Amino acid sequence: MLQSILAEPGRIELADSGIPEPRKGELLVRIRAALTCGTDLKAYLRGHPAIPMPGPFGHEFSGTVAARGVGVKRFKEGDHVMAVHSAPCLKCGYCKRGLHNLCENVMSTKVLGAFAEYILLPEHVVKQNVYRKPPGLAFEEAALLEPLSCVVHGIAPLGIGKNETALVIGAGPIGLMHAMLLKGKGAKVAVCDPHQGRLKVAKAVGADITCKPAGITHAIKRLTGGIGFGHVFECTGRPEVWEAGVGYLRRGGTLTLFGGCPKGTTVLYDTYRLHYDEITLRGVFHFTPADVKAAYGMLKGRKLPTAKLISGSYPLKKIGSAFARLERGQGVKYAITP
Repeated sequence: MLQSILAEPGRIELADSGIPEPRKGELLVRIRAALTCGTDLKAYLRGHPAIPMPGPFGHEFSGTVAARGVGVKRFKEGDHVMAVHSAPCLKCGYCKRGLHNLCENVMSTKVLGAFAEYILLPEHVVKQNVYRKPPGLAFEEAALLEPLSCVVHGIAPLGIGKNETALVIGAGPIGLMHAMLLKGKGAKVAVCDPHQGRLKVAKAVGADITCKPAGITHAIKRLTGGIGFGHVFECTGRPEVWEAGVGYLRRGGTLTLFGGCPKGTTVLYDTYRLHYDEITLRGVFHFTPADVKAAYGMLKGRKLPTAKLISGSYPLKKIGSAFARLERGQGVKYAITP
């Protein structure tokens, strides 16, 4: 099979390797669509600790069951499926506490290599996080299951409803999905990003107000009457934005820190503000099987304008062109179709 290998930052190679045979409990999926994401782009530009190089990469995908291992009964050859690339072990101390997203083994047992003709899914993923793709859902949109699950995990516990106000900082794919979900809950949403093209997409997916960083103060006045947002979602992974986000909140507000900063990064906060204004800081990471199920329901029900996130498609042999465009700040997500 043909497979993309991230050889080093800035260099993608295509390798021809054998098609794997599924063992007990495993599924071999023929990729129909794999999506680029912010993590892939970071790895392409400068490397990423969770994506070893040289090695296969890509983890957002959908496809068709090509073969199944002994014991797999829920799926058969030819089924159209959508999945995520990881699942909890259900055995470690965190899993036993119900903290499945923080499973001690979830990152070490994840699957990479969706930018290929086939991907082999291990038994624990097959059992927990693989679903049949609904007939009316495009393979490209079905491949959004993984990032949407991450966004669901960050928003669902907050109980956001009508009349709440929210600011999303960063209009990349994750920020845009935050805007979609928040609008679906009835919140008034502002999206901030320095790139006008991405702000245009934010408006298309339902944002009430879009602005560049210099316009946040004006957005606060328009949507909140000047008191500040009830929720701010940081989706850039930039330490200066982590710090600035507190300043956009009303008293009793919550700052959700979605974008990951490099290990060892530190930020500073005004303790007086955090204490006397009862500000909540939340770090969020990954997803649980329950989040995946919820995200699947949203995609199946066609409740979100997810098609607007797909900026175009490239065949596997031209994957480098997709990342070159992303490096230039063009587009949101690209579908790689073998």
